Amino acid sequence: MAKGGKKGGGAKGKKVTLKMAKNAVRVTTDGHRRLDLSNMGIATFPKCLLKLPDLNELDLSRNQLKKLPDFIGDLVSLSWMDLHSNQLDAIPETVSQLVALSHLNLSNNRLTSAGLPPSLGNLARLRSLNLGMNRLDTLPPTMVGLCSLQELGLFDNLFLSLPEFIKVLPSIIKLNTKRNPLSYAQGDSGATRGEGGLEEGVYLAKEGTLCGSCLESCKKERSWMLGGRRDREGDAESRGVTYSGLITPNSVAQANQEQWR
Repeated sequence: MAKGGKKGGGAKGKKVTLKMAKNAVRVTTDGHRRLDLSNMGIATFPKCLLKLPDLNELDLSRNQLKKLPDFIGDLVSLSWMDLHSNQLDAIPETVSQLVALSHLNLSNNRLTSAGLPPSLGNLARLRSLNLGMNRLDTLPPTMVGLCSLQELGLFDNLFLSLPEFIKVLPSIIKLNTKRNPLSYAQGDSGATRGEGGLEEGVYLAKEGTLCGSCLESCKKERSWMLGGRRDREGDAESRGVTYSGLITPNSVAQANQEQWR
């Protein structure tokens, strides 16, 4: 409970002590030290976490966080962080100091494009980034530097078009752009809009992973636009299974690999 005895705790919400945090740390099957503080009514990012320098995974999802402190960049051992379903409208520049970060879930917040720092593009090890269910209409061009990014969730936002750099991200294999007001003014891209926006996401595949007939179809339809719906007969460079994990915030309290189930 927050100090002062005021009912509801005001802006402070529930206070997390160092003892509480230490007792909640668990070691995962792959040896990572994980702290689950999800769904606890926390409104202020716990500063005591700075005294857990070997923390690898942090779950603060489903709380009441409105702001992330600059000192979040000091948690340099973090490789996995889940902040979905809070009230965040911006991410601090210091997030770029989390150089070991490979998985970041920021879905279901109040993020605007102005609240995404250019430094986000410095997270060279980031493999999974979920920005779904926010208020984004563009992304920082510096995100072209996310050379390890494999999974990107942009569903339920305000995109009228998608940044060109997404096409050249070297490692991207899963992309969800469902339910955005994407426009197709440049002609037929093989995409179809449903009521309320895009009905299906885009699924990218490397040329070498396609069978002969699929590759031939891709060569005939090179004019695809990212954000298009996968055609039932085979859209250009959009082969693969449906990655349902990109549709929801998907808080994961079990294993890392389930983040994008």
